[in-house]
Amino acid sequence: MDHSAAAGILSRPLFGRLPLRRVLSQDVHSVLDYVAGAALVGAGVAAGGGAAKATGWALGGGVLGVSLLTDYQLSLTKLVPIEAHELADYAYGLGAVLAPFVFGYAKRHPGVAAVHVLVGAVTVVASLFTDYRCQTGMHLGGELATDPEGIGA
Repeated sequence: MDHSAAAGILSRPLFGRLPLRRVLSQDVHSVLDYVAGAALVGAGVAAGGGAAKATGWALGGGVLGVSLLTDYQLSLTKLVPIEAHELADYAYGLGAVLAPFVFGYAKRHPGVAAVHVLVGAVTVVASLFTDYRCQTGMHLGGELATDPEGIGA
């Protein structure tokens, strides 16, 4: 892959291993973030109330908020380093998969639960294959990228 042709600065691998491969573009992933956030909120609203609604708003609102503040092309401002966004993707993805069972709304609101689990699973899988790139060079810890690939120590 020609990294010089791609926009942004390549993120450092999380835990030295993630993502597994960088095949999904950051821009496509960004659009998926906004769709996922809206789907989580929408499903929660459809539940009418209780834990399903609160979880939808919390997870979806978190996704949308982090996305709007992330150091990537399709955000309003660049405050959240891309590696922090990637960690958030895994956290809210797993949270969305587990939430219907942990908070007990899987049986009362099976449609909402299905949306939350599906969105969470898609988020985790997409994150494992996203070509995460930042726009400013800001990384976790605040240091700026100094090498052209953005993956130096």
